[in-house]
Amino acid sequence: MTGIIFANPSFLWLLLLVPAIIAYYIIRQHRTSASLKMPDLEVFNKAGTTFRNYLRHILFTLQAIAITLLINVLARPQKTDKFQDVTTEGIDIILTLDISGSMLARDFRPDRLEASKNVATEFISGRPYDRIGLVVFSGESFTQCPLTTDHAVLINLMREIESGMIEDGTAIGNGLATAISRIKDSDTKSKVIILLTDGVNNRGDIAPATAADIAKTYGIRVYTIGVGTRGSAPYPVQTPFGLQYQSMPVEIDEDILKEISGKTGGTYFRATDNDKLVQVYAEIDKLEKSKIDVRQFTRSEEKFLIPSIIVFILLALEILTRVTIYRNIT
Repeated sequence: MTGIIFANPSFLWLLLLVPAIIAYYIIRQHRTSASLKMPDLEVFNKAGTTFRNYLRHILFTLQAIAITLLINVLARPQKTDKFQDVTTEGIDIILTLDISGSMLARDFRPDRLEASKNVATEFISGRPYDRIGLVVFSGESFTQCPLTTDHAVLINLMREIESGMIEDGTAIGNGLATAISRIKDSDTKSKVIILLTDGVNNRGDIAPATAADIAKTYGIRVYTIGVGTRGSAPYPVQTPFGLQYQSMPVEIDEDILKEISGKTGGTYFRATDNDKLVQVYAEIDKLEKSKIDVRQFTRSEEKFLIPSIIVFILLALEILTRVTIYRNIT
C-alpha cells in the first residue's frame, strides 16, 4: 500500500495563517488606496489600464504560494510503501457434497442443494490461505475440483453443480473414498474432509465405515453434516403431470455419519434449516483455523525536495520582479 504522510504534521496548523495573511493584505490595500481630488476627471477617462496595473499583486501572490509550500516542507512529506510478509500453515480441505435428487427438497430455501452451495461458497471465501477442493456424489462420485488456492475457479465450479449430473442414489462411502484419494498425499499439517448428505447410503461398492477407517489411517479428519428438517419435508416427485412436491419422511443415517466423524476425530452436525447450516459451517471454521504469521514492513521516501526547489524559485522570482518591473511601486 502506497501513500503520502507527514513526518512533522503539527507544522500543517501553520496553514491556517495563510487565509489570515491574505485577508490582511486585502484590507491593507483598501486602507492605503490614495485619493486625488480633481475638478474634472474627464482627463483620466482615456488613460486606460496598463499590464503592470493588472499584475500589481503578483509579488504578494508569489509570497503566499512560497509560504504555503514552505509550511509543507517543514511538515516533511514522505511517500510510504507498506507491505506484508505472510507465512501460513494452511489446511487442505475437501468439500464432499451430496447432489442426489432428494437434495432438491424444499425444507431449505430455495432447496437443500442451493442452500448448501451458497453456504459452502461463503466458507470458501473466508479461508483465502487454504487449499480447498470439491467432490460431488450421488449414485457415484467424481472430483469437481482438485485442491486449489484459486478460489474463484472453485466457486465457479461450485455454482455449476446440479442434481442429475450423475446417476441418482446416495453412495456416501464412494463419495468419502474419492475425497480421501484427493487429499491423502497432502503434506500439510491438517487434512480435513467436510461431508454433507441428506440420506442413507444405498449405492456404491465402498461401505461408509470402511472409507472412515481409510481416512483414519491417513490422519484425515472428517466433519459430517446431515441436512434436513426433522419429521417430513416436500420432496420432488416425477408424476404423469410433471414434477410435483410431496411431503415425505426425512431419513438421514445419523448413526453412520456419527461413526465416520467419531473414527476420524471430527464432529457430526445436524442442520435443520438455512440458519443452522450457516452455524454449522461457522463452527467448523472456528475448529479448523489456519496459523498465519504476518510481518509488516514500511519504507519511507522523503518528498520535500521538489517543494523546496519550488519555494526557492518563487522567492527568487519575487525578488527579481521586485527589483526590476516593480522597483518603483510602493
